Amino acid sequence: MLQPIPITNEDILHQVKVSCKIPEIVKQIVTSKVIITAAEQAGIKVEVEELQKAADQIRLANKLDNADDTWNWLEKHGLSIDDFEEIAYMSLISSKLVKHLFADKVEPYFFENQLDYVCVVMYEVVLDDEDLALELFYAIKEGEMSFYDVAHKYIQDIELRRQGGYLGIIRRKDLKSDISAAVFAATVPQVLKPIVTSKGLHLIFVEEIIQAELDNKLRNQIITDLFNEWIKQQMKEVEVAMNLSA
Repeated sequence: MLQPIPITNEDILHQVKVSCKIPEIVKQIVTSKVIITAAEQAGIKVEVEELQKAADQIRLANKLDNADDTWNWLEKHGLSIDDFEEIAYMSLISSKLVKHLFADKVEPYFFENQLDYVCVVMYEVVLDDEDLALELFYAIKEGEMSFYDVAHKYIQDIELRRQGGYLGIIRRKDLKSDISAAVFAATVPQVLKPIVTSKGLHLIFVEEIIQAELDNKLRNQIITDLFNEWIKQQMKEVEVAMNLSA
């Protein structure tokens, strides 16, 4: 029978270090401290009722339907009730800080950067032979082959091949400029003449262009983008001193 293996805090810290997780954890620590400091400076308060709702949302997200589930979850993660309240507090204070900083900046940012949020529904096959790419392009245009046929024959990745080269709905800002320019100039639906990049020759089928609308999903995305940029800027201004010697 296996004997219990004692694990100390020093063991955990050592494993974090050798797992190369220190930079990630330091970033999380600094982020939390930056958020708390900014919230205090802004005079943001958390009421008991708000904290309870935040805790309930965490339970719901982790499917903690009753007290036993909650206690087992806390034990699994080595957390106390105070730790759980801290998690709920950080979630709530972060949300309130985001609204305080950026709620009135979403619409101006959207209209200034609206083109970045235009999306495309596209399919792609990347080839390494220019003659072949052109041959396939003209074969598709003349109806001798479908784009799906080309994707099924020339894409190596199994899942992408099964999807016919479908890349999903992609924002303009997430495409490289040389590809973006051609894609968003397309008259949909359209197969584009092969585009040369460092990765090869891109044979692209543009199925649909989706104009940006400031719905709740995009509003939340913009707020998240603005907050992440703000965090990056704050971290650049913070000097982090660590003493991790055993």
